[in-house]
Amino acid sequence: MIRSFSLALSVAALTAAVAQAQELRIGLSSEPTSADPQFHALNPNNALALHVFGALVDNDETQRLTPGLARSWKPLNDTTWEFKLQPKATFSNGQKLTPRDVVYSFCRVPFVEGSPGPFSYAIKSVVAMETPDDETLIIKTATPDPLLPNNLISVNILNADVFGGGKNIKFKPGGCEDFGGNPKPVEFNNPAKAIGAGPYKFVEFTLGSQIVLERNENYWGEKPYWKKVTMKPLSNAGARVAGLLAGDVDMIEAPPMQDIERIKTSGATISQALTSRVIYIQLDQFNDPNWKSPTVKGTDKNPMLDKRVRQAMSMAINRQAIVERIMGGVAVPAGELLPYPMFGSTKGFPITKYDPDGAKKLLAEAGYPNGFEITLATPNDRYINDEKVAQAVAQMWTRIGVKTNIDAMTAGTFFTRRTKYEFSAFLAGWGSATGEISNSLVALSVSHNPGKGLGTTNRSRYSNPQMDALVIKATETIDDKEREKLLQQASKMVADDVGILPLHFEIRPWALKKGLTYKARSDENTLAMGVKPGPSN
Repeated sequence: MIRSFSLALSVAALTAAVAQAQELRIGLSSEPTSADPQFHALNPNNALALHVFGALVDNDETQRLTPGLARSWKPLNDTTWEFKLQPKATFSNGQKLTPRDVVYSFCRVPFVEGSPGPFSYAIKSVVAMETPDDETLIIKTATPDPLLPNNLISVNILNADVFGGGKNIKFKPGGCEDFGGNPKPVEFNNPAKAIGAGPYKFVEFTLGSQIVLERNENYWGEKPYWKKVTMKPLSNAGARVAGLLAGDVDMIEAPPMQDIERIKTSGATISQALTSRVIYIQLDQFNDPNWKSPTVKGTDKNPMLDKRVRQAMSMAINRQAIVERIMGGVAVPAGELLPYPMFGSTKGFPITKYDPDGAKKLLAEAGYPNGFEITLATPNDRYINDEKVAQAVAQMWTRIGVKTNIDAMTAGTFFTRRTKYEFSAFLAGWGSATGEISNSLVALSVSHNPGKGLGTTNRSRYSNPQMDALVIKATETIDDKEREKLLQQASKMVADDVGILPLHFEIRPWALKKGLTYKARSDENTLAMGVKPGPSN
């Protein structure tokens, strides 16, 4: 009884101390590339946008759909959806959220200046929008789009009036009528303009330094616990851990595996979840006679246009060794783009067998008995152990005769250069925002066609029209069983082509100081709204 009472006092005192602070300080492993919520389809950007803006549809920590700025939605027929907005939803400046704001936001998505990863894929099926009253939005699609609510998780809603949106704006694919102003991404750095309907407001967004948020007291939903949130980019994993242990920050993303026990011993806690994020390698497959792949040496051709070469480079990678030695066992080898049993994945999907001798034979058959030289590009602050994984792959490729150099850089630089097609081979990651493999296939493997929101992150320019047709048909199929079957066929086709080289799925950990809890999320978002004081789980 005395021990229980002491424990209760201890927890109460801890909770009181945390409550007194009312500030949460987070160490980010990778910072957002912009404060503009429609600039870049990237996890850090998406997570930040959820704090300040919000979307019609939200999801929970297991990626199940939940109401967001829309309280409900339903299909009226195969190509028409009705969304009902939250009646009490307002922006942080007190203005009521209206269907016009949603139309304005959708209109801007394809026209965000300089976007390296547009959200066009999310609304590519939308052909018309109607606003019959102040709380109702009717969305019509060109073809049946069963994943429309899932995709709208990524489309953050802007305040039309702040940026001069037209009073009579009308949605049209390719360009809206009476669109009005289209803000430049940098304008969102100004807190006076970055007005959203999320639980927080911007106070400061300084790239490379810090992001400061303040609780939105006008928020229509459940108010978050923390009055002030400060996010600091700490790309160096050691610096993040040191910051947590020294009390400089309260929570960190992606603590390194080798420090987990030390963190636990200090009294801090770990929260982790298997994610939908696949770490992969894309190989330049641009099939144009005038194209010279940027970093390939030792041949005048692009050797990766030959499937046998791609197979060899995949067979040379020992995925299990990477998981065990680089990832500390906290990852799962990957054969396709989404882990089973998520929707569209296949149980027992084969993982490319490590076979360096077989790889050498394939290279010789393809006309490269002496191999060639290439540079593998990678971010060094975006994914868990990203540069270390790239280094390991480089050594494995070099062993089969493909002499491999490493070009490591910050995520911001990496994505900018990737957009310009400066890489012949690169390592990156993708998490399915919808929890379906269709999201990964559409972004990474379908032929690059940004105008249609297809292949927006397919920077290898891999193209297989038959596979494209399967994926597109799947995304228009309402029947879940039939859609899943089509997606499984498409996934196998990409694997048979060696169109992309999946490496592993990440298990994402967070570390929190004693007295804080956080429900680990499979979408990897770090949300201050989910951090609460209390005894550890």
